[in-house]
Amino acid sequence: MMNFTQVPYFTLAAYVDSGLFKYVCFMIIMFLYVVIVFSNVLLIVVICVNRSLHEPMYLFLCSLFVNELFGSTGLFPFLLVQILSDIHTVSPPFCFLQIYCVYTYGNIELVNLAVMSYDRYLAICLPLQYNTLMTYEKVATLIAVMWLLIFLENGCTLILIVPLQLCGNIINKVYCDNYSVVKLACYDTSVNNVYGLFVSAFAIFCPLILIFYSYMRILRVCFSGCKQTRQKAVSTCTPHLASLINFSFGACFEIIQSRFNMNGVPNILRIFVSLYFLTCPPLFNPLMYGLNLSKIRVSCKNLISNVSS
Repeated sequence: MMNFTQVPYFTLAAYVDSGLFKYVCFMIIMFLYVVIVFSNVLLIVVICVNRSLHEPMYLFLCSLFVNELFGSTGLFPFLLVQILSDIHTVSPPFCFLQIYCVYTYGNIELVNLAVMSYDRYLAICLPLQYNTLMTYEKVATLIAVMWLLIFLENGCTLILIVPLQLCGNIINKVYCDNYSVVKLACYDTSVNNVYGLFVSAFAIFCPLILIFYSYMRILRVCFSGCKQTRQKAVSTCTPHLASLINFSFGACFEIIQSRFNMNGVPNILRIFVSLYFLTCPPLFNPLMYGLNLSKIRVSCKNLISNVSS
């Protein structure tokens, strides 16, 4: 056992060196990253340059796409380097930085989806008051507060894990993870566990309560409203619900993989599970919103045709 105040490096033990197969993995990961960057940047540009899309729903979407670029950049370049490397180690400062990026991405994703569900509730249930209740100033305030609070919250998480005395340096994943680092601590980590429980309750249950409340009200209006109201609800809520379910599955997979013994599960499946919530939402959401929301779809076509001509 090592007994350093801080270990000189962490070893990521989930990587398997398999000859030429690592180059195939590198090409697949590179392709996915290029698609994620291209699709999310395209939709961010479309929303920013098209004044008809400067509405609350699309501004919240823009925040969602920016967050997915942020999370993907915190993972994929590092993953590409590690796949080609023969020694899968990472320095503590970079490991902590990656923990910060990954957890910030996950928290913002869920809170952003919760705010979007509240926005849909106002648009569908209170259409006559919508422009008064959801002003540009309110949208800007919600986005700014959401990002600032989560950046500060995860900053506190870093403050608690950086001073930990560690008795090991093996992380059984392909990227750095807060819970994996805390498990390496030599001494009592009650403060980390209590803070982690508090943050989890605040960052997971509060958004879920808001989402549940919003959709209960939307369903009530849909069942009691006219056909046009139901059609509007389905067209605007379907992409959001699909994004929420996709992210929730990934987050649940990640929690199960981190908190429970997965030694009996094949290594390749464990890697896939741990990467799901960092890979699938940034791939899935631009496609879902780009295809389902007609304003974005038409604006994308116009932008691409103008650039190509």
